[in-house]
Amino acid sequence: MKLNSTVLLTLTLLTLMLGAGSVSAFWGFTLGSSALKGVSAPDSRPTNKFTNSKVNSSQQGVMMLKEEEILKTVKARIEGKTKTSAKKRKKNKQPKKVNKTSTIKRQEKLQPGFPIKTESEGVSLSVQSSRFSGGALELQVKMQNQSSETARFLYTFLDVTDDKGRTLSASTEGLPAELPPEGTPYTGRIRVPTALLDDVKQISLTLTDYPAQKLRLVISNIPVER
Repeated sequence: MKLNSTVLLTLTLLTLMLGAGSVSAFWGFTLGSSALKGVSAPDSRPTNKFTNSKVNSSQQGVMMLKEEEILKTVKARIEGKTKTSAKKRKKNKQPKKVNKTSTIKRQEKLQPGFPIKTESEGVSLSVQSSRFSGGALELQVKMQNQSSETARFLYTFLDVTDDKGRTLSASTEGLPAELPPEGTPYTGRIRVPTALLDDVKQISLTLTDYPAQKLRLVISNIPVER
């Protein structure tokens, strides 16, 4: 019996197709298995790991303390705070010691010839001290009104003259424009530039109230010592 050429060709093609399919399937399986090497299947219940880890960490971190130990530490802290507060109160209640030597030294440092004081109509003016500071002769001045009327001053009318009768320019700091009746003393400064005092040994001050001009305050022979 002779085979037809068409049937033979068909059988040959089917055989080749089956062989190619089996070869490709095997090749794909080997590639997939090699790619999945080292990959493990996930845990079906991942929440169990977190709960177990939390329980273990909480059990290891918490240390149970006895009630007696806690009470002892609390009492010790309270007693320590009360002792420190009591010590601070004792220190604050102790009177401060007056340094007598410092007061004596301050009295010894007073300039000779000061203060120089004048008074008119119940208003007093005194020069407490003098010194050179910041390119000027600085006079420390105190004013007080013990009369029953307010005294007003305009310090642009303050006259400062030297021992040769020359008028010197001067500026004031801190002196009040008004002195209330029976008031407390006020302090301030009168500054005269050093450049005007080259050959001057003494200066004089003259001040009147403004605008009434009822009183006249004059201080003469204020020493200029360098």
